[in-house]
Amino acid sequence: MLSNPFLFTLLRLLPASLASWLGGWLSANIARRNMKLRDQRARTNLAILRPDLPEVTREAMLTRRWFNLGRTMAELTNIDRLIQNNHISVENAAGYQQVLDGPGPMIALAVHLGNWDLLAAQIKASTDRPGLGVYDPPQDPAQAAMLKRARSSYMGEAITGDGAARGILKHLTTKDRATLYILLDERRDRQVWFPRFGRNLPPSGNLSVALRLGRKVGAKFLPFYMIRTSGPNFRVHWHPPLDPAHLTDDQIMDQVDAFLGKACVEHTDQWLALHDMDLTNQPLPRSD
Repeated sequence: MLSNPFLFTLLRLLPASLASWLGGWLSANIARRNMKLRDQRARTNLAILRPDLPEVTREAMLTRRWFNLGRTMAELTNIDRLIQNNHISVENAAGYQQVLDGPGPMIALAVHLGNWDLLAAQIKASTDRPGLGVYDPPQDPAQAAMLKRARSSYMGEAITGDGAARGILKHLTTKDRATLYILLDERRDRQVWFPRFGRNLPPSGNLSVALRLGRKVGAKFLPFYMIRTSGPNFRVHWHPPLDPAHLTDDQIMDQVDAFLGKACVEHTDQWLALHDMDLTNQPLPRSD
């Protein structure tokens, strides 16, 4: 969708709700058939994560997941309308706003649930904090360029590639009450290393970077995620901020992993990384 200028323009011209539905339909009925490897990987991982569910229920979840992915891609064309037209509610909105209005730098920790780009836009629209988003661009140059333009419009700034580390540190140390938005479930070396799901994994990738940055600049961590409730409507869930001045890295990681990991299991039908990870060679601990 992002690499097709005609479709991108069409989705922008349509009402936001219709554009979202069309994106979901295209994903579930066309893209899914062309991505059989990813679909099977998601099916295998879902069976490992949710062995308590019958196969027919898991298949229905996979279909909803493809629909959610398509909706999310289509909604990139209408982020501004979704933000402005009351499509988002927040759990304990007063407490959330109080956190955003507080002092000092903040690192917002999220995963690819619901609509993660809309979550970045929501936090930017909810605060006067200068924001910076970190992302890995798609391999396709045209798609990467279009995605960068879209994300820059609602992230405040979006950064990737060479020089990102210097840019992030400069942002957090030179701008008053700066916020960094970072996704922890990125794919590296053909694997997703967060959440841990009981695997004995040390902090790595974006999580390791976030922990080092937070301690270096004295930033608090705000774990949060966004879940689709129906159509193009969403709810933000958040965890009380974690302060590295009072917690060790292990304590922070345990709390972030428990909060976001539980969300990924409970909402696997909205989790992108389900088809990026491989749990077959790393069996999860038995829960009984």
